[in-house]
Amino acid sequence: MFSKGAIEWIHQAASIQRWNDHLRPAELTELDKQAHKMIIAYVIARYESESGSHVFDWIKLIEGGIIEFLHRVVVTDIKPPVFHKIMKEKGNELNRWVLHELQGDINTIAGGFSDKFDEYFFNENYSVVEKRILQAAHYLATNWEFRIIYPGNSFMQDIDKTKGEIEAQIEKHNDLVGVQKILLHRDISGFINLCGQLRLQQRWAQTPRIPHTSVLGHMLIVAILSYFCSMEAGFSRQRIYNNFFASLFHDLPEVLTRDIVSPLKRSVEGLDDIIKEYEKLQAEEKIYPLIPESWHSEIRYFTENEFTNKIMRDGIIEYDIPIEEMNTTYNNDKWNPLDGIMLKGCDDLAAFIEASLSIKYGIKPEALENGRRSIYEKYKSRKIGNLDFGMVFDYFN
Repeated sequence: MFSKGAIEWIHQAASIQRWNDHLRPAELTELDKQAHKMIIAYVIARYESESGSHVFDWIKLIEGGIIEFLHRVVVTDIKPPVFHKIMKEKGNELNRWVLHELQGDINTIAGGFSDKFDEYFFNENYSVVEKRILQAAHYLATNWEFRIIYPGNSFMQDIDKTKGEIEAQIEKHNDLVGVQKILLHRDISGFINLCGQLRLQQRWAQTPRIPHTSVLGHMLIVAILSYFCSMEAGFSRQRIYNNFFASLFHDLPEVLTRDIVSPLKRSVEGLDDIIKEYEKLQAEEKIYPLIPESWHSEIRYFTENEFTNKIMRDGIIEYDIPIEEMNTTYNNDKWNPLDGIMLKGCDDLAAFIEASLSIKYGIKPEALENGRRSIYEKYKSRKIGNLDFGMVFDYFN
């Protein structure tokens, strides 16, 4: 299984403040930026896939996003202009140092992840289109943040220079159909804005906790954990794709309802079903009109009954597939498999780590300790298929 260190690197991004030498009306963290970037990358890639203008590999796109995320966490203390200058003049040396820092923690990630990290930065012919999609998503996510801080910082030296540099970088990617759509079409840019609102919704909102994590940041953590698990279990390519993006979008309906804590959902019989039905109705009214109709079925597949194992047979979704059958009969792209039970494990693991880190740092209200204890009791010594979740939970116990 993947290491404790790999998980800690991911969560470290929740403590990394962005634009921290500017006035900020809202907290902007690296974790949230990377989560928003991956949603934008999905949007760009869907348009590219449908237009056929650029050929790319979805799995390499996912892996590239994770690799760039980890790279950014390691070099976080370097101010962007300085970082770009160093990368231009000493890029290979810096990348080699980053890989050295991460090596001991990522070399247990299945699927040769450490070797892919090396290829990504030292083979200029590797993931060429995927890198461009991710770079475009990076600058679009940066611009989304910049529009928040610009009004309060318009008096600052060089702020307009920064604005021009961001806009110039976005313009360099105008050959990507997805970038054109985002810049010119109100609906899809509205979808990206809606997803961005999840950066403003705090997890465990009624409970003191550090570091704070947003709903959007949490979604990326679950997505990365699901990728690690999918690779460890040897899942098919479509299964890896489904598990990653279902995790990345699994809390999307909360932009319409806010994060309703689990104890409240469980305390009133039938409340969870009412919330789910309301989320579906609101999604039909406020989310689906913003995205192309050809995407609707996939986003529904990702966000409805998200913690249920499912496949598709002749275009019809079949639910509650036993894990054993998922791993034998249906571990094949033609079934479009999605591991909802595993995703729930990753979701609970992320919540458990959020609570554990806060308690470790000394902020441990009773609700947080009780939540952590109940999640651990659920997963101690538990396996989901051939994945030893109990061992991973023990890392943080």
